[in-house]
Amino acid sequence: MTKKSPSIISKLYPVTFVALLLFLWWAVCFFGVVPGFMLPSPQKVAATLITEFPNMLPHAAVSLQESFYGLGSSIAAAFVLSVLMDRFEFLRRSVYPVVVLTQTIPTIAMAPILVLWLGYGILPKVVLIFITCFFPLVISLLGGFQSVDRDIVRLYHSMGATRNQILWQVKVPSALDSFFSGLRVSAAYSIVGAVIAEWLGGNNGLGVYMTRARKSYAYDKMFAVIILISVLSLLLMKLVDILHRRAMPWKKQ
Repeated sequence: MTKKSPSIISKLYPVTFVALLLFLWWAVCFFGVVPGFMLPSPQKVAATLITEFPNMLPHAAVSLQESFYGLGSSIAAAFVLSVLMDRFEFLRRSVYPVVVLTQTIPTIAMAPILVLWLGYGILPKVVLIFITCFFPLVISLLGGFQSVDRDIVRLYHSMGATRNQILWQVKVPSALDSFFSGLRVSAAYSIVGAVIAEWLGGNNGLGVYMTRARKSYAYDKMFAVIILISVLSLLLMKLVDILHRRAMPWKKQ
């Protein structure tokens, strides 16, 4: 009982804070501090979310599909590049600053360029998600590879292990914790990247739905889709946590 009580108390803090924010939101709407057409009440947003959910579901499916494509390709590319940078010092010194430099470019500024180059299909959206998710994964994987105990690596070398054996038996297991930390961030970024890409073109997706709601001044629908995007991001992060526990059952989460 004593072990569970700190965990329960720690969970009460964010719940209390969210409840306070909802109360303030309700009070602002109830007392007319902000006009209702600009800031719909929590009750109206909740009702809109329930009634519009069947219409938003196909758009959510499209955004999730784009997110999975972009996130999956970024994981594969980040793993390959991290392995190469870990193995070749000159490559790490050459490529790493360029990878960091890509994060100084605003995502919203890259989206119209990708649409201009690649059209209005799914490809520019997947590329934008790839760029958004790639950096946290590369940084986390490379950091995990670089933090491996050198004595263990030297021990494997003395036993005649090859580089590939050291990679898969020493470095990858040691980098799992760092990898899942980066994947958790990238999973949340993938949904946001999909929505930003859909703002600039397309026929389906939560970003398209949000753009249509904004143009029709249906702010209750905009708030509803924002809540749905947040829920999807949290679910993806939770999925990463589950995979983390499955991959590293010996580590307490």
